Amino acid sequence: MKKICMITTVSLTMKAFVVEMAKHLHNHSGYDVTLICDNDDEFAASLPEYLHYIPVSMSRGMSLSGFISTFKLYRVLRKEKFDLVQYSTPNASCYASIAAFFAHVPIRLYAQWGIRYIQLSGMSKRIFKMIEKMVCRLSTLVRSQSPKNMQLAIDEGLCSKDKIAVIGIGGTIGVDLNECDKIDKKKTKKELRERYAIPNDAVVYGFVGRINRDKGIGEYIFAFEKLREKYDNICLALVGDIDQNNPIDQAAMQIAQEDERIFLTGGVPAHEVYAHMAMMDILVHPTYREGFGKVIQEAMGMELPIITTNIPGPSEVIENNISGILVNVKDSDDLAQKMELLLTDEALRDSFAKGGRARAEKYFDRPIMLDNLAREMKMILKE
Repeated sequence: MKKICMITTVSLTMKAFVVEMAKHLHNHSGYDVTLICDNDDEFAASLPEYLHYIPVSMSRGMSLSGFISTFKLYRVLRKEKFDLVQYSTPNASCYASIAAFFAHVPIRLYAQWGIRYIQLSGMSKRIFKMIEKMVCRLSTLVRSQSPKNMQLAIDEGLCSKDKIAVIGIGGTIGVDLNECDKIDKKKTKKELRERYAIPNDAVVYGFVGRINRDKGIGEYIFAFEKLREKYDNICLALVGDIDQNNPIDQAAMQIAQEDERIFLTGGVPAHEVYAHMAMMDILVHPTYREGFGKVIQEAMGMELPIITTNIPGPSEVIENNISGILVNVKDSDDLAQKMELLLTDEALRDSFAKGGRARAEKYFDRPIMLDNLAREMKMILKE
């Protein structure tokens, strides 16, 4: 039985992107799978018995504690003698790539879920690019989330062409369309709008994810305010925790807190994400950088028209003017224009919604994505 280890920094990421993959690899391929992330008793209790869990503290952001985390990972990997270690998310990948290299793990797989330094500048950009290049070089294989991100990694000199590839057309575990279809959209829309005191007849722009700068939330709020000058029947629902480590513009946050038509719901449990999407009319994801865009895939599964940025990842999830529309990154004027276009053209919204659902069914349904991952893992392990 092949032994596989999967590592992320925090359990939240593990639950969102890895656990279903791990279950599939065990149940359909017979692999012995171990998960490593930060200590989370609730997460540990939620796992089936056949998945092993080893907690290792890995703080987010740059910290001297990273040396301790790296050493702890090294001890675990040397003891367990895994056939393959997969790591993703910035800190975990940094620590795990070093630990796996020195522990002589034969296959070190870097799941490159986006390239963090692209939107940085100055010394920060140089440091994070150096770390990214190190992770790629210490890894035996790199799997990018999309073709454009893969080409970017090659162009940036992070790794050679023969080391990097994309699984399917990109992404991680896709979207559970069966769960999407269980939602009574009309009933759920009414219930949640009542919960948040959102008018039932309003056109609701929505966002799901961390409320931070890199997700383009500042530009989103400014674009919404431009439309508020012309339209009274619009609302904005921002679903997610406010990220204090990467805060949005202070002026934008003040607007969000004072405008009665902007609703900050806070974070919601994973099982309520689809329901919260059901109360929206348009999903806007104006991110600066993205691996592929799981939230966008989920919105397509929920038949929402999508506005997102023309960057690697999101621009490959949707088909521009078929399942959504692309905007320039960090451009609140362009964003406002596209938001107004979908506000005033209901037929276009419906067309995008249907186009997105069809694309999700063809490429991003979870069984399709998990089978892609299982075939890739089998090939890598040369079974």
